[in-house]
Amino acid sequence: MGMTGLMYNRRVPKCHPRVEAYGTVDELNAGLGLARSFSTLPEVNQALRGVQGDLLHLMGELATAVEDLPRYSRDGYPRLTDQAIAGLDELVRQVEAQGLSFKGWATPGHNPASAALDVARTICRRAERCVCQLQDSNQLENPQIIIYLNRLSDLLWLFARQAESMPDQAT
Repeated sequence: MGMTGLMYNRRVPKCHPRVEAYGTVDELNAGLGLARSFSTLPEVNQALRGVQGDLLHLMGELATAVEDLPRYSRDGYPRLTDQAIAGLDELVRQVEAQGLSFKGWATPGHNPASAALDVARTICRRAERCVCQLQDSNQLENPQIIIYLNRLSDLLWLFARQAESMPDQAT
């Protein structure tokens, strides 16, 4: 009756902030898959595939109640670390080093690849807000998740602008 299971069989309402957070990250992961399907840039596709792997771990962590996280770690499930954030920071530096510059606001929809990346970016921002709600209610042990999602949305914005500037991405 409107309930769902977290890791380790904890039952919570389907409208629980934890369910909203990992569900939104799941939606983000699907959005990244869509963006990969439109992108013809191998380096973007490779980066997004790596991010999707990170998101699977992140969803597992979010789908675990704080009191069950020690068991989650003991059972060998990976948790988000500073290294994942450093990887995103490096990707941002690489894209920016290509001389990508943009002034003003971007209007999504230049081509399918950039539009899909912008949709994924907005889902990422919503996921970040959902995770912030968990933190505000003392239900988040790993604040790195918020930092990761923030950096990821920056990277997705850059990838979308990069896709707009590539001739082979135009429709």
